[in-house]
Amino acid sequence: MCGGRRVPRLRWMETTARPVLRSRVWPIAGGLVAALVLGLATLGVGRPVEALAVLLGATAVAAGVLAWALVRSRRERRAFEDDLTGWAAERAAQAERLRIARDLHDLASHGLGLITVRAASARTVPGPGGDAERARALADIERAGRDATTELRRMLTVLRGPGDEVPLRPAETLADLPRVVATARGAGLDVALDAEEVVASAGVGLCVCTVVREALANVLRHAGQTRASVVLGRDAEGLRLVVEDDGPVVGWEPHQGAGMGLAGLRERVESLGGSLVAGPSSRGFRVTVVLPDPAPPAAGLLGRAQS
Repeated sequence: MCGGRRVPRLRWMETTARPVLRSRVWPIAGGLVAALVLGLATLGVGRPVEALAVLLGATAVAAGVLAWALVRSRRERRAFEDDLTGWAAERAAQAERLRIARDLHDLASHGLGLITVRAASARTVPGPGGDAERARALADIERAGRDATTELRRMLTVLRGPGDEVPLRPAETLADLPRVVATARGAGLDVALDAEEVVASAGVGLCVCTVVREALANVLRHAGQTRASVVLGRDAEGLRLVVEDDGPVVGWEPHQGAGMGLAGLRERVESLGGSLVAGPSSRGFRVTVVLPDPAPPAAGLLGRAQS
C-alpha cells in the first residue's frame, strides 16, 4: 500500500537513521570508561581518598549523562517510527485516491460515454426504420444507466467501509470478455472478437476486460459506429491483446475527453509488469497490450471465442 517505487526509500530512511540514534550513546559510554580508567590510574599516585572521590564523582556524572542520552535516544526513536508510520499512511491514502479516481473515470467514460454516443446515433437515423432504432437506443441507454448506477453504488460501498452489508460485485474475469464486447455491439459498434483458449490470473483477467472496455469506448467516442476487432492470445512474452478500429465513419465528430483514459490504462497495465502501446495504424487506431502472466492452473479460463 505504500507504493512500489517508494518502499526502497522508506527502508533506506529506516536503516540509516537508526544507527544515528544509537551512535549518540557511544561517546557518553566512552566518556564513562575513560573516567573509570583515569580514576583507577590516580589511585596509585598516593592520594587514594581523593582519587576515590574523583572516581565516584566522575562515575555518577557519566552515568547520569548516559541515562539522559538513552532516554532521549528512545524518544527520538519513537518519534522517528511515528514519522515512518505517518508517511506510510499518507502513501496508502494517496494510492487509494488514485484508484478511486481511475474507477470514477471508468464509470464516466464507459457509462455516460455510451449513453451520449447512443443518443447521438439514434437521433440521426433517417428513414422509416428510425423509430425502431430509437427504441433500441433507449433500451441501450436504460441498460447503461442501470449499470452505471450499480457501479457507483459499489464504489460508495467501498468508501463506506467494511461494515456495510451491501455485497460487492465480483471482479471480472476473462470469461466476461464476450459480455464486454457485446455491450459495445449494443451501442452500435461492429466488433469482431477473436480470443484463443487462454488461462490468466485474476488480476490479468480483470485488466484485459478493463482495457477492452475502455478501448472500445474510445472507438465509439472518436470514430463512431465503425468496425473494430479484439484479438487476444498468448505468446512468448505473455498475454497479447490488440484492439484496433477502421477509423472514423464519414461525418463523425469526435467527442473530446479529458485525455486520462489511455493514461489510466497504461498505469493499470504497468502495475502488472506489462506494457501498452497506442497509436495510429494502417486501418485506423490500435491499442496493443502485453501482460506477462505465469497463468496458474486455478486461474480464469477463456475458451476459444470468435464472433
